[in-house]
Amino acid sequence: MRGSAHMLYVFIGLAVILLVVDRSQGDPRSQIISLTCQRQLENNDTTFIPNFVESVEKIVTQIRTSHGGTAVTDGTYVLAECFGDLSTDDCYACNTKARANLPTCFPNKGAQIFLDGCFMRTQDYNFFQEYRGSNDTAICGNITSSRVFEDSVRETISDVVRVAPKKKHYFARDAILSDTANESVYVLADCWDTLNESSCTECLNSAFESMVKCFPWSEGRALHTGCFIRYSNTEFLNPKPTRGKNVGKTVALVISVCVIAILLLASVIICYAWKRRSKLKREQGSDDTNLLELVKSSSLNFKYSTIEKATRYFSEANKLGQGGFGSVYKGVLQDGREVAVKRLFFNHRHRAADFYNEVNIISSVDHPNLVKLVGFSCLGPDSILIYEYLPNKSLDQFIFDAVKGKELNWEKRFDIIVGTAEGLVYLHENSKTRIIHRDIKAANILLDSGLHAKIADFGLARSYEEDKNHISTGIAGTLGYMAPEYIVHGQLTEKVDVYSFGVLILEMVTGKPNRTIYTSDDTRNLLSIVWEHFKNGSVEELFDPNLMLHNDADDNIKKDIQSVVHIGFLCTQEIPSLRPTMSMALQMLSNNIKPLPYPTNPPFIYQNDLQFKDFSAAYASVSTVSHSSFDPR
Repeated sequence: MRGSAHMLYVFIGLAVILLVVDRSQGDPRSQIISLTCQRQLENNDTTFIPNFVESVEKIVTQIRTSHGGTAVTDGTYVLAECFGDLSTDDCYACNTKARANLPTCFPNKGAQIFLDGCFMRTQDYNFFQEYRGSNDTAICGNITSSRVFEDSVRETISDVVRVAPKKKHYFARDAILSDTANESVYVLADCWDTLNESSCTECLNSAFESMVKCFPWSEGRALHTGCFIRYSNTEFLNPKPTRGKNVGKTVALVISVCVIAILLLASVIICYAWKRRSKLKREQGSDDTNLLELVKSSSLNFKYSTIEKATRYFSEANKLGQGGFGSVYKGVLQDGREVAVKRLFFNHRHRAADFYNEVNIISSVDHPNLVKLVGFSCLGPDSILIYEYLPNKSLDQFIFDAVKGKELNWEKRFDIIVGTAEGLVYLHENSKTRIIHRDIKAANILLDSGLHAKIADFGLARSYEEDKNHISTGIAGTLGYMAPEYIVHGQLTEKVDVYSFGVLILEMVTGKPNRTIYTSDDTRNLLSIVWEHFKNGSVEELFDPNLMLHNDADDNIKKDIQSVVHIGFLCTQEIPSLRPTMSMALQMLSNNIKPLPYPTNPPFIYQNDLQFKDFSAAYASVSTVSHSSFDPR
């Protein structure tokens, strides 16, 4: 009996090996090579992001049956293309990385991103037939190779450039193998499916010409508007899909040796799989039933129909605004309570358990300077979060308004700054679960009837983190408020919130948003402008006129404001470790830390020449990401 079992295990191992060899996973090659942001800003950025999200969701469906796709939503055009050697799963993985990182360019009108396995672009016009552009370039390696290798590269690229336009999806690959180390050549060429044969030919010929500068480097990539070429002396191409012939021969050989054992093996596997599937279905059904009962019994759960009635079926007249996560509507519950209903862009029914757990975490947070969660709904067609309603809406509608700004004198503004700091200290240090907000900005600071600060949207970025298919994975924050280490390297600590808080301070003092200012000679943002005045001792010139500090009696107030600006720059220092914690910043605001240390330079992000290396050290020699601009929404 033991001998038979042993033989069975041997054949099981053999069968598994056979299956695994044929079905090995490829490489999605999702390393970022280049990210380019168009300089012009979108006129209506509140709709541009939802339009982009809707378009990429359409493309996801197309990718399941092809290697790319296009979509148009209310004037937002999106194109995605995977290179021809990627499998459907690898294409999906690469596309997910692209659509998570492309939105870092928003609110600019257009952006494009090249990864080693795919490409994505979005614009506010139809660019689908374009194949030449001002951003066409080549990126070269930094290791030289032999003349033999250079000749082989020229020959191989010439062949794929000639063949690719005649293929169904404009894709071609080739390789020349050599016994000499580092002299093998691997080449890939691909045009976007939206081109025709003539345009593809012109694009690839132009890309070939731009790659000449890379010879005799061991690696090169041509990144053009309508096509992509890559060569290397290291094999990067995924294996060609097998047609099952080799596996058929191997299986036939095994069957000829031991037919009975294979049949026995098949019977055992089928029986086991059937039992396993039945068990999983029972367990899944049990889990779903338990979760459904748990959600329905929660005191925070609202029926979707109740929310519809409260908001008059999400009437435009009830709409209060729209942010990065969803649209907000005013609602009136049956008991007369006024609430703010956030209708999220993404439905969480496919991961209701995670969403329910997030809601429980958010609802457990209780602090005077945090907006209170009243309830939720996740079983209807939309995922809903319900908050207390604050009639004065958000801080940005005051400090950036020439009329309403007069309602906030310095005393009230300072109270809002301190209240925001106290709310962040609670999130970072005192709550049961540490929460990093990631999106501190004036629009997320709501004001109650007494104009006291209440932080909104905490926990939402965390809620989206679990779902790797969402745009929010790449951009949990607003450009202009995001710390440089978070933008460039994805490093997330509490110091990201500290940085955003510092930017918020400067906006409250000046009454101006941290938007980029373009001039003929320079490109600057609010941070750099205030810093120059701070160094020169003239920051008073930038105080918001709505503060109306004109009398000599206001000199003490001016000194207080200058100290707060000082704290703002301590919070926005480029090196995260130099920034204070929020509790330290609160102590500084309370005059409990004196004298204040002098801040180091804040990060000056000049849009025209910002470049930084890709996250993967393995591609550091060739992978460059370049942003044309970083601006707030």
